[in-house]
Amino acid sequence: MKNSTYLGGILDATKSLIIGLKTSIKVFFEHHETEQYPENRATLTFTDRNRFCLEMPHNENNEHKCIACGLCQMACPNDSITVTSQMVTLEDGKKKKQLVKYEYNLGQCMFCNLCVTACPQDAIRFNQEFENAVFDKSKLILTLNQPGSHCMEKPKPAAPKAEPAPSKKED
Repeated sequence: MKNSTYLGGILDATKSLIIGLKTSIKVFFEHHETEQYPENRATLTFTDRNRFCLEMPHNENNEHKCIACGLCQMACPNDSITVTSQMVTLEDGKKKKQLVKYEYNLGQCMFCNLCVTACPQDAIRFNQEFENAVFDKSKLILTLNQPGSHCMEKPKPAAPKAEPAPSKKED
């Protein structure tokens, strides 16, 4: 009985080894493409499903769709969104909630997309800006309801180096 258990263990181990080798050889011969990241910034694209930084789009009149309901703030699991609102009285006497400040802490955000799905007005979305490295953490707190606000500054392309003029040798 011990011999059959011993041989069965060897056969199971051999079968497992062959499956692992088959997978490794298959992956070895697949085509892999390496992105040359800093050099290909202009042509680098991502799918729409990627989530990099929250934004509040504005129209041509610098108006946004946010109604300051606070559902995104309540849906955020780690409080990276702070909505500040106030009640204003319109000309016809009705009271309306108005957005004063929409703060987004990029350093706390875990990019779960719960805030975007909770928004009834589609006032916020994730964009494709992914270069968010800063030296000062206070720069990660963004006010999204200001027109023209975006995640981080776009990197400036390096200026081409001037080549030294060939020196003329005097004979």
